Amino acid sequence: MIELIQCPWSPYCLAQRRILEYSRAPFKVVNIPCGDPTLVWELTRGRYYQVPILKDGDNVLFETGSDSQVIAKYLDSSLGLHLFPKQWEGIQELIWPYIENDVEGIGFKLNDIYWKEFVEPEGAMRFLRHKERRYGRGCVDQWQANRNKLFAEFEAKLEPFEAMLASRPFLLDHHPRFVDFDLHGIVSNALYSGHYPFPKNSPRLKEWHGRLSKLRR
Repeated sequence: MIELIQCPWSPYCLAQRRILEYSRAPFKVVNIPCGDPTLVWELTRGRYYQVPILKDGDNVLFETGSDSQVIAKYLDSSLGLHLFPKQWEGIQELIWPYIENDVEGIGFKLNDIYWKEFVEPEGAMRFLRHKERRYGRGCVDQWQANRNKLFAEFEAKLEPFEAMLASRPFLLDHHPRFVDFDLHGIVSNALYSGHYPFPKNSPRLKEWHGRLSKLRR
């Protein structure tokens, strides 16, 4: 059985989990303690320490670069999901860096403001240390102080996707492709805490998100 080793609120884990749910393939979720990559390190034999990773029998899959999409391409190939069709080659490669850099770069901050509500107490120090080592001391307090501005920026980043849905049910055509699941994960992460409404300027995207959340092939 496929195993998804994850952190529940990670945008990239949320994307891969939604792909697996959509596929109807049986799978198991393994949540690791926040900030403790020991299991990931062991399974990858010291080659990787981030989530998600995928274990399928003897195969252990993890990303080899910032936009490699190793896991999604493996699931696509092995489960026949048509996430990376030839007619969208090149186009998806242009879209997903925007999703994973521009949109995610704001979305995760909105969620992390409320980290105390979902990070287990024993992982609190590791979580905060990781954030402050990367973004500076007091970064979470700064994000909290600028919460409204961040949310407005997040809304603005979603505008191109709202426009894309004006003439089709999914971002590229009439079938969910990888970029749909990728964006779904980033949006789901931003809204994970439950403290935000869906951006009011994106009604098509709200309908798309709700539909994709339940979709099975």
